[in-house]
Amino acid sequence: MDDFLGIYLRDQLAMGVAWRELARRASRNNRGTDLGEVLAGVATAIAEDVEAFRDVMRRLGVRTDPVKTGLALVGERVGRLKPNGRLLSYSPLSRFEELEFLAMGIDGKKQLWATLRDLAGLAARLPDVDFDHLIERAARQRADLEPFRARAGLVAFTDRDPR
Repeated sequence: MDDFLGIYLRDQLAMGVAWRELARRASRNNRGTDLGEVLAGVATAIAEDVEAFRDVMRRLGVRTDPVKTGLALVGERVGRLKPNGRLLSYSPLSRFEELEFLAMGIDGKKQLWATLRDLAGLAARLPDVDFDHLIERAARQRADLEPFRARAGLVAFTDRDPR
């Protein structure tokens, strides 16, 4: 069963690295705005979560898979090339999709920490890892993004800003 856990952890690390890079890019794209400030905080927290996750893997003796992690980085960068409705500029759809994908990643991260705590039994194997804190931190990140995600969706799809 530890083989399955190792595969799961390597897959989740790759996704976490992709979300981290997306958060950093979104933060840069919105620098100088309220959203940019929130995204900078989210990007920092996601980077901290990736390091906490790497620490869990180290402590369990699970090696990282540089190929999976590298492919995740390439995938995030290739995603930047998709059409966004504008030829050379950042579009309202780009902003919404970045926030939507980040929200999905954060929701997945909450589920990941709960899975490791409850289903994989890591709360007993790693009693000093505060899985509840990690879950709560993800919930705060998600709550911080939500008003911006909703506003970005209204702007992208209706050209209406509720401010």
